[in-house]
Amino acid sequence: MLNPKRSRPLWLDALQNPPDATTGLKPWSWALERLEQSHNYWIATSRPDGHPHLMLVWGLWWQDAFWFSTGPRTRKAKNIAADAHVVVGTEKADEAVILEGLAEEIKDRSIWKQVAAVYNSKYGGDVEPLLMASEGCIFRVQPQVAFAQDEHAENFNESVTRWRF
Repeated sequence: MLNPKRSRPLWLDALQNPPDATTGLKPWSWALERLEQSHNYWIATSRPDGHPHLMLVWGLWWQDAFWFSTGPRTRKAKNIAADAHVVVGTEKADEAVILEGLAEEIKDRSIWKQVAAVYNSKYGGDVEPLLMASEGCIFRVQPQVAFAQDEHAENFNESVTRWRF
């Protein structure tokens, strides 16, 4: 299980008198709950010419990483082939978790079967035949840094949290 280092991100415009180092920061368990429960996720990649690309996907937080699938001819897959850096965001902006990391394509079909089983339990149905028939891609995003903000916190500014992995 990951135990990322929690800190306050530099936010000069909002924190005129920053509190002590940990006041109001969210625990990693708060972020994990949102990563696990989000139904849709935003995936940001960069096109080979440097232009951004943002798309919605279904995904999973599983084995200390974010996993998602897509077709091999999609813009996401082509972008990741050129530059593995991605940003993943949960669906609720008022309780956002934003994860930056590197995407790795998983070729091992035995892992595909495991991922498909987790997908099936989360979303219902049977995703494995679709993955196999479309020669889809499964990506694992290894987190490097994550951010959270909670608009419902007593002090929104103090709740903004960064984790380094």
